[in-house]
Amino acid sequence: MAKKKAANENKKSNNPNLIGLRAEVNEQPITETLEQNYMPYAMSVIVSRAIPEIDGFKPSHRKLLYTMYKMNLLNGPRTKSANIVGQTMRLNPHGDAAIYETMVRLSKGYEALLTPFVDSKGNFGKVYSRDMAYAASRYTEAKLSPICNELFRDIDKDTVDFADNYDGTAKEPVLLPTTFPNVLVSANTGIAVGMSSQMCGFNLKEVCETAIAFIDDPDHDIMSTMPAPDFPTGGEILYDVGEMREIYRSGRGSFKVRARWRYIKSENLIEVYEIPYSTTAEAIMDRVADLIKSGKIKEISDMRDETDLSGLKLTIDLKRGTDPEKLMQKLFHMTPLQDSFSCNFNILIAGYPRVMGVPEILSEWIAWRTECVRRRVFFDLNRKKEKLHLLYGLKKILLDIDKAIAIIRGTETEAEVVPNLMIGFGIDQVQAEYVAEIKLRNINREYILKRLEETEELEKDIEDLENILKSRQRVKTIIKDELRQVIKKYPVPRKTGIVHADEVEEYTEEEAAEDYPVHLFLSREGYFKKITPTSLRMSAEQKYKENDGLHQHMEAQNKDELLIFTDRQQVYKARIWEFEDTKASALGIYLPSRLDMDEGESVIAIVNPGDYSKEILLFYENGKAARLPLSVYATKTNRRRLTGAYSDKSPLKSVIFLDGDMEVAVRSTEGRALIFNTALLAPKASRTVQGVGVMNLKKKYKLEEAKPVEETPIKNLSRYRVRSIPAAGALLKEKDRGEEQMTLV
Repeated sequence: MAKKKAANENKKSNNPNLIGLRAEVNEQPITETLEQNYMPYAMSVIVSRAIPEIDGFKPSHRKLLYTMYKMNLLNGPRTKSANIVGQTMRLNPHGDAAIYETMVRLSKGYEALLTPFVDSKGNFGKVYSRDMAYAASRYTEAKLSPICNELFRDIDKDTVDFADNYDGTAKEPVLLPTTFPNVLVSANTGIAVGMSSQMCGFNLKEVCETAIAFIDDPDHDIMSTMPAPDFPTGGEILYDVGEMREIYRSGRGSFKVRARWRYIKSENLIEVYEIPYSTTAEAIMDRVADLIKSGKIKEISDMRDETDLSGLKLTIDLKRGTDPEKLMQKLFHMTPLQDSFSCNFNILIAGYPRVMGVPEILSEWIAWRTECVRRRVFFDLNRKKEKLHLLYGLKKILLDIDKAIAIIRGTETEAEVVPNLMIGFGIDQVQAEYVAEIKLRNINREYILKRLEETEELEKDIEDLENILKSRQRVKTIIKDELRQVIKKYPVPRKTGIVHADEVEEYTEEEAAEDYPVHLFLSREGYFKKITPTSLRMSAEQKYKENDGLHQHMEAQNKDELLIFTDRQQVYKARIWEFEDTKASALGIYLPSRLDMDEGESVIAIVNPGDYSKEILLFYENGKAARLPLSVYATKTNRRRLTGAYSDKSPLKSVIFLDGDMEVAVRSTEGRALIFNTALLAPKASRTVQGVGVMNLKKKYKLEEAKPVEETPIKNLSRYRVRSIPAAGALLKEKDRGEEQMTLV
């Protein structure tokens, strides 16, 4: 078999056809392949497909709307969507399905935009439903919405550039001359190559008012007139002023949006009637169902989708005794009923993608709109100048109409009429052509005088238009007037409410945790156990690794918080309910790994701070001790690690919880001990205080440990008790050592 395989390989290698094929293979460096093949594709996706431009549209949106405009669907009746899709393929060759999906997103029926541009009829689906599909294009009808007047105003007056379509058979606008900052009004999402764009929508009225104020004052506080985004699905924004200001400044960031709901007390149910823009009703239903199955939510007896023609409605039937407020807090925390919306204001400016804040976007839009208005004014100026020029020629004819008639009658050939009029009246060819085309019935004084009356008006209009071109302020006034007209014509009430985040009671998992007594055990090597009293009674014998043993034991409640002191001047915070219940026969949880401590960092002690109203004692290797209020470790945020938790001048050896003054026994490596009352230590306010001397130590000895005197085996307390500190202490007698040396228990 092996010989046969080798023969076949040899036969292949001698095949002249294969040899020729192998010779034709050309190697190409990967960098060259990327540059020649991948880069053009990437740039095409970025520039011509995925990223919106300053008019607020992607190319697919613009091609569709312009096609509908040319089909006279702005003022005419609706037509079949299939007809629109077919016509759009002259500009957009990406297929009928993609074009129709674009139309669906822009439609009023789909409800994805605050200001929809397509007036739809039929089933166009819903943005808030994953399963509610839109009907086929042959069943639906559409036309342009009235607000599209503001998209195409004066588009035929050279306000924007036009370019050839993909096969050069038609022209299409490069941008649409929108009279309002649609880039901020219309929500837009695009994923390009190596970059993306995520534009949230803002209220049309607020955007226009902000643009007007910004034109007057570039330092205008945008948040005073445009406080937050607005979504067509409603809901409520959890408003954080600092967070929103950063999004406005940088163009990046995220904020939270949550659903709106009402409690129907008579039926003991909750109705959710508005949901976040970034989710769907089905996603919410699926998540709630999963939570009910897993037992994490027990307050709901049933949930159903009752969405109908009146709008979205998710109904939640509650079990008897359920607090609707607490349940909704729980659902906001655990389901998409509360979701985050990420912003990435990436826009194409002159063909280059740029991430911009709101002030920069408005500046770019105003600059672009200024150019549109100036081009329109220049277009009107040229047309009026051309007309005035013709009327000046007509005015010369007025001086002698009979002479004009005589010249025309006396000319033998038609081709000589215009040259003879030019010679006879001293007018140019354009004026002569205009005069020659006047109907015979209009060659009378009345007609000519009426035409000449327009001359004065034209001269005034031309002077006014020339002044506009010279005055930047007048151009700005025109832009502001058009914005005010948009506000007046298309009032759009705000749909998304604003709730200040600090006024909202946030759900925490701690509320769901059960509270019961527990015993906590910490070993010398940092293994932690949480054991219930019942489990401890069944088996009290603790299991440890070889050479490990008990370091600390305390009783607590499952909802209590722990402070975990380490040897790196750090304190870690943890909630007891976050640790699993275990048995005495288990090794427990290795705290350095669980709390993601630094490499080589080890645990010194755990403290239950309670309500942070008590105090602690910190004992250092150099014989000093510090008395601190636990409040110095309290934080308003959910910080899990506090650095600089205590002084770094000497290693920390012991931590004692202090609930009122007590006597403490301190032992050194020399074998000496002393007992003092904690009243001798004055409280300090700084975590990093070095402390005061408690035990005088010889150079080669160190403080080894400290603990409450009742937890020590010392019998003769008076031998070691001191009235002032620091003190040297007395050598421990054999009977006061106990069977073993003092260890923290």
